[in-house]
Amino acid sequence: MKQIYSKVMMLFLVFLIATTSFITQPMNTQAAELELDAESAILVDAETGKVLFAKNPDIALPPASMTKMMTEYLVLEAIDNGEISWETTTQISDYAYSISANPNFSGIGLKQDKSYTVKELYEAMAIISDNGTTIALAELVAGSEGEFVKRMNQKAEEMGLTDYTFVNSTGLDNEHLGDNYPEGTDPKGVDLMSSRDAALLAYHLVNDYPHALDISSQLTIEFEGHSDVNLNWMLKHDGVNLQQFYYEGMDGLKTGYTGLAGYTFTGTAERNGRRLITVVMRTESKAARFEQTARLLDYGFSQFSEQELFAKGYQLEDKETIPVSKGKEDTVDVSIAEGITLPVKSEEEELYSIEYSFDEDKLNDDGELIAPIEKGEKIGTATLVYSGDNDYGYIFGADNLTVDLVTDEAVEKANWFMLTLGAIGDFFSGIFSSIVDTVKGWFS
Repeated sequence: MKQIYSKVMMLFLVFLIATTSFITQPMNTQAAELELDAESAILVDAETGKVLFAKNPDIALPPASMTKMMTEYLVLEAIDNGEISWETTTQISDYAYSISANPNFSGIGLKQDKSYTVKELYEAMAIISDNGTTIALAELVAGSEGEFVKRMNQKAEEMGLTDYTFVNSTGLDNEHLGDNYPEGTDPKGVDLMSSRDAALLAYHLVNDYPHALDISSQLTIEFEGHSDVNLNWMLKHDGVNLQQFYYEGMDGLKTGYTGLAGYTFTGTAERNGRRLITVVMRTESKAARFEQTARLLDYGFSQFSEQELFAKGYQLEDKETIPVSKGKEDTVDVSIAEGITLPVKSEEEELYSIEYSFDEDKLNDDGELIAPIEKGEKIGTATLVYSGDNDYGYIFGADNLTVDLVTDEAVEKANWFMLTLGAIGDFFSGIFSSIVDTVKGWFS
């Protein structure tokens, strides 16, 4: 009997230990909300602008060389507008030369007795973050770095950035530039951006000028007789002891470091047709910024999938039609003009719904559309509503996505005879209702 009791107790203890171990097992990062050491971070879907994760995304911090993404954008825009070309050449000013000659400023060693093409300067800026070439490009595009900085801030406003200040084209502290700090800026000023702004800038860069990724993904650059390695360790660096940081699908975008900024990185990767954008700011080391980025990307690719939540032509239940006044039809069908496809977190499909908002200018006092009505006429908007936790909104600053609400068919205006009959009918119907109410009053 004792042996049986001991066996039962042993089995019970084994079961208890196993159960306790299972319960107390920590959740992995794929199942739990992310925890990052970076002071500020964000994860964005590059197609829809949906923010999938954010930590302190609106704090303006020094971005260091991530500032160069704006310089890249303006150079690519100047090429696109025909102001310059990849083969345009320029010589190096004393200012750009002095920065390039200083090894503390990522200097590549520019020479003043030769001309460089825009392509050479851009690649040095984008691949190894050279500051001298960045200044040379700014001077070429705008005449001076001071004028270029004005363009940077103007473009930031056009893009919808909200927490930013650009004081130079490189991301260096102005005080490091000595007397060469850009005219019109604070001699002790620093560039500032929030992680949301950096992600929005990257969003515009990769969508408006995808060729930027062809350059940012180059592993090495040959310049002035020597080879330099891309500062993005998450690329596939064959033969270099950086394989531990390689991330499949990585092809950009910009690293950064200053003593004030710490280690920063704007990354982007594409897998199976899905592109994500990440930003981490104020990490503690070169390695940490890439490790934090990998965690963000793992979370985005593993926990979210692209899903069509509502197809084009979707009609909200019990609101398939809207009444029509003065038309040959009394109602008209309405639906959404385009489908809504988003990255959706696992098992959260049912947390999305749609709400209609009608254009009051299209309706009469009785809430009716007034004929004539065209097919596909916009009569309002449909707003996507998410009822789950941690809704981070969209990179553009909007909390919700909206699409047009349109009519599914045309409704002609009724002719004068039918309108007259309707008016007469309404008149007598009103009289009859008054008589009925009066008679009811006699007997109440």
